[in-house]
Amino acid sequence: MNKLESNLPLTGQAILITGAARRLGRSMALAFAKSGANVLIHFNNSSTDAESLAIEIQDTGQQAWLLQADVSKVHGLELLCDDAFKITSVSALINNASIFHPGSFLETSETSWQDHIQINLTTPYLLSQAFARKVGKEDKATIINMLDWRALRPGKDHFAYTISKAALAAMTQSLALSLAPKIAVYAIALGAMLPPENEQIDSKILEKVPLKRWAELSELNSLLIYLLKRPLSLTGQVIHLDGGRHLVK
Repeated sequence: MNKLESNLPLTGQAILITGAARRLGRSMALAFAKSGANVLIHFNNSSTDAESLAIEIQDTGQQAWLLQADVSKVHGLELLCDDAFKITSVSALINNASIFHPGSFLETSETSWQDHIQINLTTPYLLSQAFARKVGKEDKATIINMLDWRALRPGKDHFAYTISKAALAAMTQSLALSLAPKIAVYAIALGAMLPPENEQIDSKILEKVPLKRWAELSELNSLLIYLLKRPLSLTGQVIHLDGGRHLVK
């Protein structure tokens, strides 16, 4: 390790990110690598994107490993954490994989409900449990759950998504109590950042955002890196990166 590498904030960490091949997950992975971490890239169907991401990470001088799993199926999760720890000692888990489909309460089908609960809640639960069991007794580790401002201010739209994320917010706080002092647990609740795929950008989306701007990926990455450095007095926080959107009715 040279002097430059030793000064990088995440040197020595190996971070598992679910849904890492594209969008937010890809941005996180590259930011972590540039900050000195090795990255375990989970993907399901985006093998081409995952492979190109691994090459980009390796170009930074860090290591990258690919882990394929269908997180919509419980059996797809059984080996994911095992495989990760067989590769390296994992220091952090980012529960990023998520689905986001519209639908009011009466429009929500049982299938949509089950899909949102499985991917947005059950997957983080099972992976966090497996991760916590594998972290070494003397190691300090981190779990970060990705949320949405809707989780703390439920509304009528995106019913199944909102309920799944609200439950994940509650789980974040419960895990922080259950896993302290060895594992710190946080959640980041996002507002306007990347628009959902296959949806047009609503020109009025910033009307209810007090800061009147979209959040930038660099802001999210800086926050993640700060939390991964394990601030000594923080755990259990749900941090809103939403320009104040959760404050507005």
